[in-house]
Amino acid sequence: MMPRNQPLAAYPDHPPAHAGMVRERRYYRAYGLTVASDVALPELEPAGPAVADVLIAIGTIDMPKPSPEAATIFRFEPERQYLAWHAVGAFLISDGCRIDVEPAPGADDALLAFPLLGPVMALLLHRRGLLVLHASAIAMVGNGVVFMGDKGAGKSTTASALIRAGHQLLTDDIVALDLANPDEPMIVPGFPQIKLAADAAAAISLGQAEVRPQVHPAIEKMQHRLHGAFSGDTVPVARIYVLERGQTAEITPLPGIAALPAIIKFSYVTRFGRAALSGDLAAVHFRHCSGIANHVGVCRLEVPTGLDRIGEAVELIETDLAARSPKAGRRQP
Repeated sequence: MMPRNQPLAAYPDHPPAHAGMVRERRYYRAYGLTVASDVALPELEPAGPAVADVLIAIGTIDMPKPSPEAATIFRFEPERQYLAWHAVGAFLISDGCRIDVEPAPGADDALLAFPLLGPVMALLLHRRGLLVLHASAIAMVGNGVVFMGDKGAGKSTTASALIRAGHQLLTDDIVALDLANPDEPMIVPGFPQIKLAADAAAAISLGQAEVRPQVHPAIEKMQHRLHGAFSGDTVPVARIYVLERGQTAEITPLPGIAALPAIIKFSYVTRFGRAALSGDLAAVHFRHCSGIANHVGVCRLEVPTGLDRIGEAVELIETDLAARSPKAGRRQP
């Protein structure tokens, strides 16, 4: 497992480009890391040239490619993780600090970015020692709240409603938790983008947000790039909510015996099965999940069905956080 703050060793300024193309190397900040990338990633915050923690390089990957029938190939080794999608391309994560990318024919940077900033980045962060949840997170005056849930539970929708109420986005889809101090888990900010279905976007106006072009006809959610309303600060986790649909807005604390399975279920790496947690990684992952369950309040949050009632959930969350910490429920000025 790689130390979180260890930068890359020197790599060539311009590695061999895919299909003979010369790529411009760009620099970004995300998840507390400096990222040097041959793939254009306008979703991320731009940064000046610097020693990179993570290199994303376009080139040829000498690994089997998925067929149209198989569609995907996932392979996990102690120091390398390989993910490939037939319609998008292949991604090889090495040592938690390098991602090689071989695009599929016709795949542009916008399509490459979808898995690159999703499951590929999640696995890289996991290999760097962070606990990664499939969730969204909001900063509420110096405290972080996390929203986990099954597909369609309303994680991004609830987060967007809180942004509209004056709070700030920390990260969407991937929540990376720094457990360097086990007694105070911290949320590492991602980048200022949130993905919303069309009905949620129409019901919840985010003001100064740029709606980016649809990446692929099969990808329904649209990417909303925020200009403002984003927190770049690492903040402590104050509460984790497991979202469910219900008739009324209601919060129910989960006992430890239920909190731990919920953390494990919605940790990102478990989506890939036991193969992604070989050797001592499974024990480390369990210890991280257990630490979160023991040190952070985990609650079930019922969100009323219907976008016209999302405000009820927002008010309940603000009240719950205010009760936990007098300053946490106050909205941003």
